[in-house]
Amino acid sequence: MTQMMTSPPSSPSSHLPATDDAAKRAVLPLLPTEERPGFHWRPGIRAVLDIGSTKTTCLIGRGTGNGRLQVIGWGWRRSEGITSGAIVDTSRVEAVIRAAVGDAEKQARRRIDEVIVNLSCGNPQSYHIDTAMTPGGREVVTKDVKMLLENARRQAFYETRSIVHTLPLGFNVDETPAVPDPCGHQCNYLLGKFHLIDANTSALRTLSTVLQRAELRLAGLVSSPFASGLSVLDHDERDLGVTVVEMGAGTTSLAVFSHGRLLHTAQLRIGGYHITRDIASALSVHTDVAEWLKTMHGATQLIAEDEHHIIRLPIAHGRSTERISRARLVSIIAPRIEETLEMTRHHLDNAGLGQLADGRVVLTGGASLISGLGPVAARIFGRQVRMGQPYNIQGLPESSSISAGFSTASGLLAWACGADDAFCLAEEKQPPSGLMKRLVHLIRKHV
Repeated sequence: MTQMMTSPPSSPSSHLPATDDAAKRAVLPLLPTEERPGFHWRPGIRAVLDIGSTKTTCLIGRGTGNGRLQVIGWGWRRSEGITSGAIVDTSRVEAVIRAAVGDAEKQARRRIDEVIVNLSCGNPQSYHIDTAMTPGGREVVTKDVKMLLENARRQAFYETRSIVHTLPLGFNVDETPAVPDPCGHQCNYLLGKFHLIDANTSALRTLSTVLQRAELRLAGLVSSPFASGLSVLDHDERDLGVTVVEMGAGTTSLAVFSHGRLLHTAQLRIGGYHITRDIASALSVHTDVAEWLKTMHGATQLIAEDEHHIIRLPIAHGRSTERISRARLVSIIAPRIEETLEMTRHHLDNAGLGQLADGRVVLTGGASLISGLGPVAARIFGRQVRMGQPYNIQGLPESSSISAGFSTASGLLAWACGADDAFCLAEEKQPPSGLMKRLVHLIRKHV
């Protein structure tokens, strides 16, 4: 039988993942692009920054009249000084941010001075809090709702943690549950249900300081899996119930949506870079070569031809060129993929959400592009799975087939342009001025 042989290029990290049509057919199709003629974005140009473990992305863009987002400038660089979403070297992170933002500014032909950033540092935690009051039969007003929200924040206060999101899940008005907006109702008892996400205060201060050194202001924080859900889900999915699994390089994060609300988020310290390290260790190759092997030849399931698909490795330590079968490569990748998905399923099973976490799973993020992932995930989760990519957005730096690596950045831009209105209560129109006041405002108020 004829053997197929391929060899790596001189710059492995510059190559992009191959697609697998058979794997795509095994899972649900991608959602079509939607037109939203009745939706109006906020006016103006917005800038966002997705600081990932292996890639830092800056998008500058705006909302258009037909409900789409338009990217007018982008920049992305290989991340340095980030481990599993946490900042470990501030100088290197600052340099990467400056480079990515500078590239985006050149394309957009404008300077930016503030950005909305993804929340992945500070060990984010997600939990629910209920607070109640007794209006005494009078009409509920906005002040009452804000009081419930502030009570929830006070209950959640912990000295070393800062609240990033306080998202309403619904209100009980006397015996009537699940009221989205209680204002205008007359009742004797009002219960507010809130979803809070917090993070380590010191980590947030470090992030703000790094941005300040890069001559940027922190305009807001958005949970990374929350942002991914904004970019890859449509309204019906968020209403019926869905779990977004964002498979990044250093972390795998998830967000559970139901009834149009964000119910739960989590972040696991395992991702695509762990697969790269497994390959590098098992085959004694450089991590750049391991990354190339993963993206160009990697898969999650063996097929008959893999034994005869031979991959040529570069010369190392003066030895002649080595060859491995694709079957050997898959045997390294598959266990780590299954471990990652099993850990995610275990967390979902123990999140206390019951049937609310039983909906479809949408996989996104750069590590989700490995061939054959959909069917493996469907088997492990025991439910429908589809591959997710940003929609309703134009001008991303990569083609639609591999744009899943920009899901978080796209969701951040959607949030900045007005998607937050569907999830948050109205708060003060303008944050306080001054760096320290702005930081205190951000870490005490929801974004």
